[in-house]
Amino acid sequence: MTLVLPPRLTASARTLRDSARRRGLHTVRLPDHEVPVGLRGGSAYLHAGPSFADAVAPALGVAPLEAPADWLARLPADFVRREIRAVPIREAYGLRRPVFVKSPNDKGIPALVYADGSRLPGPDAVAPETVVLVSDVVAFDAEYRLYLLDGQVHTGSRYAVSGRLHPAPLSAAAHAFGTELLAAVGHTLPSAIVVDVGVTDGGHWAVIEANAAWASGCYASDPDRALEVVLRAAGPAAHLAERDGPFVR
Repeated sequence: MTLVLPPRLTASARTLRDSARRRGLHTVRLPDHEVPVGLRGGSAYLHAGPSFADAVAPALGVAPLEAPADWLARLPADFVRREIRAVPIREAYGLRRPVFVKSPNDKGIPALVYADGSRLPGPDAVAPETVVLVSDVVAFDAEYRLYLLDGQVHTGSRYAVSGRLHPAPLSAAAHAFGTELLAAVGHTLPSAIVVDVGVTDGGHWAVIEANAAWASGCYASDPDRALEVVLRAAGPAAHLAERDGPFVR
C-alpha cells in the first residue's frame, strides 16, 4: 500500500503522511503530474488537492469520492438554516444582492461573499454552464470538521471561531449534530467524506459544506482516524464498494 502525495505538502498532509508511515504504509511525494510506472494501476491511495488529483488519479487507478455537486442545496431546510441553490453561473450573474458563492467540489470559483452577481468571474474565465452553489449570507460563531466513515462520525475537530482559524477538539454537540445528519441523509453521501458544520450567530446548528476527505485538512482531528477516512475516500478503483460508484469524482 502506497500513499501518494503532491509536490507541496500542507501541515495536514505531513501529519497524515506520518500517520501512514506509523501504520507501515509506503509514502511517495510526486514532484509533478507524471506518475511512475511502478505506481500505475496498483494499490495506491491519494491525499492531494482537486487539480492534482484530477491529473494523477486515473494513472494511479484511484477512485476519488466526493459528494454530489448539488448535495448541499438538496438538504432539508432544518439542516442548513439558509436558502441554498445549485445553479449555472450564468444564472448567478443576474443576482442583485449580497450572496455567498462557491464551487461545489473544488476551488474554481473562490468561496466568498459577493456584493452581487456582477462581481463573479466572468464568461471569459468560467464556462457559462459551470454549476455554483449560491446561498444566503450566514455568520457562524464556531465551525467544525467531521470525518465520516460508514455512516458514523469517525473523528473531527473545531477549526474556526467567528471566522478565525482556531483548531480545538471536537465538541460533543458537533458530534451529536453530525450523527443526526447521518441518520437523516447519510445515504446521500459516499462511505467516506468530510462534512463541515457549525453554530450560526443565531444559535442554530447547520451544515456548512461537504468536502472530499482526500483534499481536506485535519486540524485537531485524530490523524490516525482521519487517515482511515482518506484511505477509503481515495483508494484503488478495484476495491470500490458498489454503493460508492455514483460518488466517484
